Amino acid sequence: PPRGWNSFDSYSWSVSEEDFLENAELVSKYLRNFGYEYVIVDNLWFRKVEPGVSSFTSGTDTLDAYGRPLPDPDRWPSSRNGQGFREVADRVHQLGLKLGISVIRGIHKAAVELNTPIYGSQGSRSPYKWKARDIAVVGQDCSFMPDSFMGVNVSSYGGRLYLKSLYRQYAEWGVDFIKHDCAFGERDLHLEELVAVSEAILHTGRQIVYSIAPGENATPVMAAAIANMTNLYRVSAHIWDTWVELEPAFNIARDFAASGLVGASGLGGGRSWPDLDVLPFGWLTDGGSFLYNGPYRSSRLTDSEMKTQMTLWGMARSPLMFGGDMRHLDQTTLDVLTNPTVLEINSNSFGNTE
Repeated sequence: PPRGWNSFDSYSWSVSEEDFLENAELVSKYLRNFGYEYVIVDNLWFRKVEPGVSSFTSGTDTLDAYGRPLPDPDRWPSSRNGQGFREVADRVHQLGLKLGISVIRGIHKAAVELNTPIYGSQGSRSPYKWKARDIAVVGQDCSFMPDSFMGVNVSSYGGRLYLKSLYRQYAEWGVDFIKHDCAFGERDLHLEELVAVSEAILHTGRQIVYSIAPGENATPVMAAAIANMTNLYRVSAHIWDTWVELEPAFNIARDFAASGLVGASGLGGGRSWPDLDVLPFGWLTDGGSFLYNGPYRSSRLTDSEMKTQMTLWGMARSPLMFGGDMRHLDQTTLDVLTNPTVLEINSNSFGNTE
């Protein structure tokens, strides 16, 4: 299963280019040799940090002329002039790592309001010049971003064309990992749209790991329907650093292990893995999406609880994504993340059950 670092537990959605690249450098220095190779910019990299704005509200979001999200230029200065994440990806690749970004299912409501044209529609095989309103689906809003994103009609040529242009752009930026939010679980699984996205990713020709989330009340039956078109799928709500939130993961891990889906065939000839969520160790922020103060506190897990979580994730063969600020990485956390026995079990064990 993939390993890496994700920005959310230490920055919520407000991570900057400077913060991200400093963390990437330290992942390369301390964790890369242990298989941690992905560094992931989590949610809302396109949103301006302003008072009162969160993932649950509308905000000032950066889009291109075709309604596709672009990084917020204030937080990601190298993205200016349409560069997107190209320079960040180049730097990450120079460090021997791979770049991931989190994206949201559907099309931005601002694009629909502006009725932006669909990239590639001009001169396409369709005589109709598709626009955003032609492909938007009312009633399929993202469950935790209902003011910002709505579904795409993938039964239409224009809808599929939009998704192909979106993921082609990510591939052109040099993205190696897509975390697709609002795409799985009880409230957010829209199977036809997920099929279209997986096809769009394959159409780019770039090897991209495809992860879907969140995963609230996800079941093995749901997972069986999507495993071969993804590489990771979240099977839990977001787990923060308390035993109360961690404890349910034992039953979740048991149920998915019993399903026989761990390491099943996945997208692009790879495998697919039930994902128990980011490891909330080390130096963190809080879960509230209105907070922009970045990492400022130690994990509330005791050392024993942290070791227990790491051991469960290892035995369940979950992806291992560390969430703490690498600039405050302590020796105990480093030892847990790099425990050779746990990493060996995570990589090479099979048939693990309760």
